Amino acid sequence: METQNKSQKRNKIIYWIFTLWMSLGMVSTAIVQLMKNKDEVENFTKLGYPIYLMSIIGICKILGVIIALIPKYPLLKEWAYAGFFFAMSGALVSHILVGDPIGRTFPPLLLLIITCISWYFRPSDRKFI
Repeated sequence: METQNKSQKRNKIIYWIFTLWMSLGMVSTAIVQLMKNKDEVENFTKLGYPIYLMSIIGICKILGVIIALIPKYPLLKEWAYAGFFFAMSGALVSHILVGDPIGRTFPPLLLLIITCISWYFRPSDRKFI
């Protein structure tokens, strides 16, 4: 029983560390996208995406972070995690396909990994069963 409690506590700590890192990463990139930062506009253009997509993705990231952090709403949390997963895997593949160097490819890879770890370690009250 004590081992199970320690395991649950460890998993909860891992969950919150990675969820906060994921949230920080998503919000910071969302702000850059919503502000139409010059470098981000060039990045989107190089990847072949329309500039208006920056606003859509930026708003969705902020909404996803809010849903991921608030209690309850497990179905919405699944959708938020799915959105983060597809956004980051899409960004990763896009950077790879245009031949970007590791410096441009690593950030979406890191956010993808952090998102997966946060999702995996989420407490049972945050899971959609």
